[in-house]
Amino acid sequence: MVEWCVKREGKIGGPGKIVEIDESKFGRRKYNVGRLVEGQWVFGGICRQTREVFLVPVEKRDRETLFDVIKQRVKPGTTIISDCWRAYNCLEEEGYTHLTVNHSINFVDPNTHAHTNTIERLWREAKRKVPLFGRRKKHFVGYLANTMFLMAFPNAN
Repeated sequence: MVEWCVKREGKIGGPGKIVEIDESKFGRRKYNVGRLVEGQWVFGGICRQTREVFLVPVEKRDRETLFDVIKQRVKPGTTIISDCWRAYNCLEEEGYTHLTVNHSINFVDPNTHAHTNTIERLWREAKRKVPLFGRRKKHFVGYLANTMFLMAFPNAN
């Protein structure tokens, strides 16, 4: 599956297409309560029209790191929808249309109707496929590859 994902490392989206992007932390909560304290950040995107997905482990969530992934994985001219994380502020300067959702106010922007429900569902599905116990860091990319494969071939499960 990892080999399949590596072969499909092309760009998603394009003019007239919408890609939702977000970052999420995969890990454990200390004593099973509160915020995650250890784990791996993953940056991902999903094209609404084609259901194509990318999931990339990242060390940092800064502008440079995330924008490098966007340039590698999202075609210019794409409409990108994200939350209001400041690392995404440069997208319009780089040839993307950028819509945002401020989750502290609402989940669907009342003016643009932008939402990130699709990527949030992807995170839920991806985290369900990563074992809670006995997971190995060296297998993490394989867990992400499994999620991407099952998104591409939903009847394979």
